[in-house]
Amino acid sequence: MNGKTVMVTGATGNVGMGVVQAFAAAGANVALVDLDADKIARVINSDLGGDTSRFKGFPANLGEANAVQTVVQDIATHFGKIDALVHTVGGYAAGDPVHAGNLAVFDKMINLNARMMYLVCGAVARYMVEAGVRGSISIVLARAAQKGTQNHAAYSASKAAAMRIMESMAAELKTHGIRVNGVSPSIVDTPPNREAMPNANFDNWVKPEQIGNLMVFLATNEAMTGANVEISAWS
Repeated sequence: MNGKTVMVTGATGNVGMGVVQAFAAAGANVALVDLDADKIARVINSDLGGDTSRFKGFPANLGEANAVQTVVQDIATHFGKIDALVHTVGGYAAGDPVHAGNLAVFDKMINLNARMMYLVCGAVARYMVEAGVRGSISIVLARAAQKGTQNHAAYSASKAAAMRIMESMAAELKTHGIRVNGVSPSIVDTPPNREAMPNANFDNWVKPEQIGNLMVFLATNEAMTGANVEISAWS
């Protein structure tokens, strides 16, 4: 990845940081996209050695179409090109059964996991097509996309929508030399998950750095597109 630029959304989150550090170790320039400008600055200074020639923050609300367009253009202008996108933004919430009629959690999950991905990945893909970039787009998905379960209809539906978007983009962008893939981890080893499940065996959980390393692989492997790669911890 030396000399190439990767855009990472949700860059200061637990998974996002694993991705940022993996691409940094691979030699890439990294555009860190997140809501909190101060937090991005702290990450660059404390975790990335303050190297502002390779790492730059781009605060943005990725739920707003105009903001997404602006941040993509700003990154391309600053670094000269965007070679890869890793979209890690998403959320989880369990809800009531569907017959309870509670739309709040459904709207939240669709916005976080499907609509935002549609906006961001679409904008980066449009930039790559117009600029003639043969690039890579990789998305954090979820195994919940494959099957609905009790009181998880909203989450499962949003992740299923995200998976279908990924697959559709892969088919649409093949002729442009742009590859689109997804990663579906099992439980990720993060502080919130440890707090929620204190008696679990954390050794069996996927580490953020493992996801990051897989994202580097997907960004550099020109043979793969349209794949949903499941990742589980080795134990």
